[in-house]
Amino acid sequence: MRRTVLALMTAVALAACQQPAETPAAEPAAPAAPAPEMPADSPPQEEVDPSAATAGEPGSCLNEVGAAASAKLVERCIAVSPATHPPCNVANPCAMIQGEIDRSCDMYGPGETKPTQCGA
Repeated sequence: MRRTVLALMTAVALAACQQPAETPAAEPAAPAAPAPEMPADSPPQEEVDPSAATAGEPGSCLNEVGAAASAKLVERCIAVSPATHPPCNVANPCAMIQGEIDRSCDMYGPGETKPTQCGA
């Protein structure tokens, strides 16, 4: 058994030490693509600040309804959500927080008592 293992290890070591038969030649690099040019009749393009938010992006709940209302919504969300990492944060949109409250409250069956935060 030891001789077989020793013979295999020797064969692998010798095979690894041999030089490759041919080294592949490097392919010539493709010519660089020309920079795109706008047609002469195109409308002027506006420079957009990359840090600016997109038009349809919802803002934070804090910005939507203010500090007091968003804090109440977050407290309700934390009280009813069974999730390990619920989206109960004033930085999230109010619709997302309210959606988590609705989802959590909908999980209760008809005979079960819902938390008071579900009816608020």
